[in-house]
Amino acid sequence: MNEYRGKHAPSTPWAVASTASVPLRRSRHLVKNKRRRVWIILILVVFLAVLVYPFIEARILTTDKVILRCDDLPVDANHLRIVYVSDIHWGFWFSDADLNSLVVKINSLRPDLVLFGGDYATDHESALLFFRRLQELTKVHARYGIFGVPGETDRGEDNQDRTLLSEAMANAGVTPLINKVEKVQVGSGLICIAGLDDVIAGKPDLKSVASQVSAGDYVVLLCHNPNILSEAQQTRNADGDLNWFDLGLFGHTHGGQMRFFSGLLGIADDIPDRYLSGWLTENRVDLLVSRGVGTSVIPARLFCSPQIHLVEVTAY
Repeated sequence: MNEYRGKHAPSTPWAVASTASVPLRRSRHLVKNKRRRVWIILILVVFLAVLVYPFIEARILTTDKVILRCDDLPVDANHLRIVYVSDIHWGFWFSDADLNSLVVKINSLRPDLVLFGGDYATDHESALLFFRRLQELTKVHARYGIFGVPGETDRGEDNQDRTLLSEAMANAGVTPLINKVEKVQVGSGLICIAGLDDVIAGKPDLKSVASQVSAGDYVVLLCHNPNILSEAQQTRNADGDLNWFDLGLFGHTHGGQMRFFSGLLGIADDIPDRYLSGWLTENRVDLLVSRGVGTSVIPARLFCSPQIHLVEVTAY
């Protein structure tokens, strides 16, 4: 006798779905979810790196080393080692410990001359404090002297502020050069360090400075802002000659500080592109616009690391 299946029972048993495919589908979903999580993590890591890296780069101080040859350099000064430092911006984002490390690095380069290019702190009052700190911390050492010019943040508003700044610099062992030429004895020869007042906050007197040097002098022109260059190249020395300086050292621009975004930050937007940063030669004169040490607006740099410079000048 056949077994009764009921009125609606099928004549053959229904097919039962194989359970073997269920784990396979789940494993595929697990693999997809795992890959998705890996991509999300990678994207987050890249995003965080992009945000954090500029703040890290701002802390990576590099040393730019260059050798220059100049016929005007006295033979006794051959292989003259000049260390140039600009735009320190000492303050909240550049501490006393940072300043001490900077001085140690300067001294390790065994400089004959140390030249400071201005913007030592964030304003006039903090610039005075900066030089007091420079007295208290590790001393800067240079064989023939330490010289500096003011930047727009240091200068102050009047002659009294200028006098206070000059006194603070001198007390810290830095000879202030504000529209002044200092002639440094090196063996039987002289080296002229010509310093100008700041272009923005001060009154640079190019005619007075250029008139203090003569043809054949080896002259280093020191000014914070490279915007003075076009006028400087049209000024004549005591002999009526153009091209009265051999080496020009400038700062102010920070090299743009944040490449591709410098315009948004308003950094160096008053400077022609050719004077934004780096070395160039114009009218047979070597010119340097430094990216500087510190930062302004935000404590970050992008593809524009901070730098100091070791310039070795040879006579032959």
